[in-house]
Amino acid sequence: MNARADIVVRPAVAGDLPAITALYATEVRDGVATYEYAEPDLVEMTRRWRAIVDQGYPYLIAEADGHFAGYGYLSSYRTRQGYRWTVEDTVYVAPDLQGRGIGRAVLQRLIELGEAAGFRQMVAVIGDGSNHGSIALHEQLGFRTVGVFTGLGYKHGRWLDTVQMVRALGEGATSPP
Repeated sequence: MNARADIVVRPAVAGDLPAITALYATEVRDGVATYEYAEPDLVEMTRRWRAIVDQGYPYLIAEADGHFAGYGYLSSYRTRQGYRWTVEDTVYVAPDLQGRGIGRAVLQRLIELGEAAGFRQMVAVIGDGSNHGSIALHEQLGFRTVGVFTGLGYKHGRWLDTVQMVRALGEGATSPP
């Protein structure tokens, strides 16, 4: 693939789920962006995808030079009714393709779709406080750090800090929804 790939971001379809499942399994097994320990199988990842899509949230994939490169989605930040205007973003990029603008393209599109849907706040929960790439990406797209939970999770033999960031969507909290 080129250093600067031709990136296409589109809605995920059922046929994308094997690639999504494989990428997430790599992160579960080797990474610390998620605190999940057991790799979910295709059936479970399909169930998760369907639950998000059925609630009306966008679930996207990125292709770089015609090949699967990553995915992202919005979901409910919390289930209580008062949080219904707040969404949480999730973005994963294939490890060998990071730093090529793929995560930025997915996150930018999620921001656009969140605003178009009338959401007012977007929260990023970054599962590893030393994930400077994810933190920088979110900062570049208007997120600010609102909290660091020290030692909130434990994985691969170490305690992990969780960073929470937030970004206003549309009018944010300046007017009623």
